[in-house]
Amino acid sequence: MTVEQTDILISGGGIAGLIATIAFGREGLNVLCVDPAPPVTDEQTEGADLRTTAFLQPARDLLDEIGLWPRLEDEATPLQVMRIADLGGSSAIRDFDAADISDRPFAWNLPNWLTRREALALIEEMENTEFRSGVGTADILTRESEARIRLTDGTQVRARLLIGADGKGSPVREALGIGLRKTSYPQKALSFAVTHPKPHGNVSTEIHRSGGPFTLVPLPNRDGQSCSAIVWMETDDEADRLLALDETAFEQEATERSNSYFGPLTLVSKPTGWPMTNQIARSFIGERTALIAEAAHAVPPIGAQGLNMSLADIAMLRDLIREAPDKLGTQAMLAGYDRARRLETRLRVAGIDMLNRVSMADTAPIKAARSLGMRALHDIAPIRRGLMRLGLGS
Repeated sequence: MTVEQTDILISGGGIAGLIATIAFGREGLNVLCVDPAPPVTDEQTEGADLRTTAFLQPARDLLDEIGLWPRLEDEATPLQVMRIADLGGSSAIRDFDAADISDRPFAWNLPNWLTRREALALIEEMENTEFRSGVGTADILTRESEARIRLTDGTQVRARLLIGADGKGSPVREALGIGLRKTSYPQKALSFAVTHPKPHGNVSTEIHRSGGPFTLVPLPNRDGQSCSAIVWMETDDEADRLLALDETAFEQEATERSNSYFGPLTLVSKPTGWPMTNQIARSFIGERTALIAEAAHAVPPIGAQGLNMSLADIAMLRDLIREAPDKLGTQAMLAGYDRARRLETRLRVAGIDMLNRVSMADTAPIKAARSLGMRALHDIAPIRRGLMRLGLGS
């Protein structure tokens, strides 16, 4: 029987797991990341994740610190302005400009498949990090001094710290018996990319009517045309109807739903649908174990919070390791992580839940109140600036 020793074992090779591998490897630790699914790192490959992520300023800073950002920045689209258009009641359109609070853009948008590709390439270059695909976590036994993990290929691994970065249905969380607070919404998020004749001007545009927001996030030009990633949240029945349409009919519906902001929309990727849930683990830690990313929390795609919250988890663990590297995986270190991240995360999850319910509203009084509230949040300068800083996590 093969027995391996490492400082950290990360279960889950999504973007958060890969970034965590690099971040902790940069601290001089030996890190092994495993995932049962082989990574897809090309947009044309079957199963590619065609969604995008807007990396907010703190997340971009973390990527820069660990040496990943230089590999991504040439493909990143800066988001200088967040435009919110409420067209469900009395029409209200407001721009939130990053210049109000910073000399940098709010965020930089990148395709998920590209981020995954560059993260994997960097892991391969580092001497103390390893990504192992086609291998998952089978059994977990924790002790005060270490976590003992049996992988699906029979390998036994002993680690000072086990990190669960294995998604909403986290096997690590389940093995530890950590419960969830979970809300399932009668919604799906449709994700796809389009080209359009009018330039986006590095403005992220979020359109509200009913069913949920329709958000166009700038991407680099494609074949000489402006390009945007779209997240379109709709009720389950309406989302299923849209996904069943042929390409031409879908484009017509998307153009109408966008209020023709950028002219006719032309698909450049196949629309996919994702059920919407809001969940948070009742604890972010177990013995010798920390949960990060969607293993710890998951939210609807509103305000670019999801993966940015995940990177905040990684940054907090990284900072705790720096403060006391000899306490890696100890209860004292993990308790500090749980205190710091779970409270802030609970507040953000609750806030996103409220925003999503309001955006779903289909009654005239709530639509009118939503429009008035958006105007007030924008037009009172101190509130506007405070809201933008809160959104950035600062």
